Amino acid sequence: MSKNMALPTLKTVGVIGTGVIGASWTALFLARGLKVIVTDPAPGADGKLRDYLLKHWLTIPNAKVTQDQYLNNFKFVKDIDTHLGDIDFIQENGPERLDFKRHLFAHLDANTPEHVVIASSSSGLPSSEFITECTKNTARILIGHPFNPPHLVPLVEVVPHRGTGDTYATATLEFYRSLGKDPVLVKKETPGFIANRLQAAVCAEAYSLISRGVVSAEELDKTVTSGLGLRWALTGPIMTNTLGGGGYFNHFMNHLGPALKTWLDDMHQHEFDIDSRDADVLEDKVKDWISRVNLKEIEERRDELLVGLIRSKTERSA
Repeated sequence: MSKNMALPTLKTVGVIGTGVIGASWTALFLARGLKVIVTDPAPGADGKLRDYLLKHWLTIPNAKVTQDQYLNNFKFVKDIDTHLGDIDFIQENGPERLDFKRHLFAHLDANTPEHVVIASSSSGLPSSEFITECTKNTARILIGHPFNPPHLVPLVEVVPHRGTGDTYATATLEFYRSLGKDPVLVKKETPGFIANRLQAAVCAEAYSLISRGVVSAEELDKTVTSGLGLRWALTGPIMTNTLGGGGYFNHFMNHLGPALKTWLDDMHQHEFDIDSRDADVLEDKVKDWISRVNLKEIEERRDELLVGLIRSKTERSA
């Protein structure tokens, strides 16, 4: 396929794996009017998926179909092979295991029309590591890593491997945008991709601060939700720094650079060791807080506020 050739219109999506991520993807695809072919070998997966879809119907922003259409435009199949010729795009959500993905992607590559994009929701495994047994068309395989829950959080990291064709990467970005997502193109494969690496860096320091008794788990979270998180939801760290420098990123760096080096040196001296006693101390401190809250209410409130925030951001940028 040439670099500039357009891919066919996507009308039917195949979803492999219906855990939390796969079920959420399915909800989004259905709400946008797509037909979905779903498979998952887990016992009772069909019923659990339908329960999930019904539970989250009202939380999906900008649905383009009625509830009846949403709940009845998917087919759950035990064997997806006989349907692979009818699928225009595949979203894989299987276990984060290299051996599993190598076998699965070799099978999908061999049995789907070669123009069909096969995207993995992998949160850290680069696709170059699991296409090694594919022989048909590895150019259409890449990462489409969402954030939980995909039917609400707009970000998708699109991560091609070195052999992914530009046509397929572009088509994938356009497809996710058509769903109301806000995809980013990761230009080079790196373990964990981008957002999870940033999250890991912040969380590692958070774990260190809590385990050392600098701050409680509850107050640590409040520091993010009432401060950093509020700003970063509107302007990311680079733009926030630029605004903090009066419109000049270099001014911010020159002003805070010496202090930043001191803070980073101290962080390195107190790096959190997940294999040490620090992890046990952290777990005890987190348990103390979690035991006093209603997680179900927190999750529901989070999703409610997410919908409002995303809608507000969308309206302001229109």
